[in-house]
Amino acid sequence: MLEQLFGSRTRNKLLYLFLEHPDTRFFVREITREINERINSVRRELDNLQKFGLVVSADESQKKFYRADKSFVLFSELKTLIEKSKLLAEKIVANKVKKLDGIKYLALSGQLVGESNLPTDVLLVGQITAEQLQKFVKDLERVYRLSVRYTHLTTKEYNLRKQMTDKFLYTVLNSPKIVLVDRLIS
Repeated sequence: MLEQLFGSRTRNKLLYLFLEHPDTRFFVREITREINERINSVRRELDNLQKFGLVVSADESQKKFYRADKSFVLFSELKTLIEKSKLLAEKIVANKVKKLDGIKYLALSGQLVGESNLPTDVLLVGQITAEQLQKFVKDLERVYRLSVRYTHLTTKEYNLRKQMTDKFLYTVLNSPKIVLVDRLIS
């Protein structure tokens, strides 16, 4: 039974999509854009998940819509598993952050903490090479399965913006966030 559930990358992406958005209906092309997979593999895996019982479909306006079946016997357990995987993802990110020596401040915000209306998802302050930054952002995107918006400031830029009470900076600092590094001397 579990082999049926965790068999492919596309299926895993679909599981995350449906379990993180259990009340949302999706049509096939929308799903392919959301999870960045090919339409044939998405259709095949939707069929598998429908046979398994986790996903139901309905035809409407000449489109077939799919959604999670919240009455599925393992629905709550799978949803809990997805939530726990997010905690594990934060631990993985924290370990990656330890390797960034020049960073004085790093906070996860925005869509990484469920606040999609914020202007950035990651605020980094300090020294980091362009290669390290790109690798770190790519790792975040892989872990969170999202396109991550980031802001990198030098310590000097940060202090200047803080002194000027920069609206952008204070919006991020006063919003919900997960601070992974805080070595700034105020």
